[in-house]
Amino acid sequence: MNIAVMTDSTAYLTPEQREAFDIYMIPLQVVFDDATYEEEVDITASEFYEKVKQGKSLPKTSQPVVGKVIELLEELSKTYDAVISVHLSSGISGTYQSMIAADDMVEGIDVHAYDSELSCMAQGYYALEAARMAKEGASVEQILTRLDEMKETMVAYFIVDDLSNLQRGGRLNGAQALIGSLLQVKPVLHFENKIIVPFEKIRTKKKAISRIKALFAEQASSGAKMKACFIHANRPEEADSLRQELAAEYPNVEVDVSYFGPVIGTHLGEGAIGLAWYKV
Repeated sequence: MNIAVMTDSTAYLTPEQREAFDIYMIPLQVVFDDATYEEEVDITASEFYEKVKQGKSLPKTSQPVVGKVIELLEELSKTYDAVISVHLSSGISGTYQSMIAADDMVEGIDVHAYDSELSCMAQGYYALEAARMAKEGASVEQILTRLDEMKETMVAYFIVDDLSNLQRGGRLNGAQALIGSLLQVKPVLHFENKIIVPFEKIRTKKKAISRIKALFAEQASSGAKMKACFIHANRPEEADSLRQELAAEYPNVEVDVSYFGPVIGTHLGEGAIGLAWYKV
């Protein structure tokens, strides 16, 4: 069986990664007052953060255009028997459900939507693994089983500088956001039951990062082979410094750097930093 692998733009895989692994990408959209942009196509992360600084209001986000999804699936049906499509958490976006619906709209290809239950590079890890296995001739069932195995150890924590974006975008309970802003805390957030919730309230960003690193150490110190990634919202130098520190301390871990692009950056805001990891 010839299997295609697809993901949406919030995995923030680089063009080089997508090309190397033949991963197809469906862009989500970010909407400013004057224009709509497909992230990773019409606007880069750095361009987005600059545009936000210049704007007066917070942009909005939108899931992929259904017509373009159908068009891509119809094109893939000419070459592939099935597609595994990995998406950001169904708790914060309707993209996953839209992909399930698309399965009934296209003939000649079986669509297997996969809910990552989180986003960004943690989501990207699933797509990369699925693509690797597809290239090696694995079946749909084998790939989906492996993704479920990865989910057992996949973890992502993140910190935002300002909770108001998450509150206004409806991704965080308003009372939680108010408490955080009043106390000037930097809460560690994570995904629980597919939605974003506070994990712990911590007073400073420095201490919050230390807490995330301590949570990581609980697994990494065992010597198990792992992959990890620092994810940043327009803070590449900070993320790379953290990457170097972690890589030096844990030779058993492959540590990368990725970013919060326009859609996720709209909700987290500039300056956010996260760490995702799983056992290989």
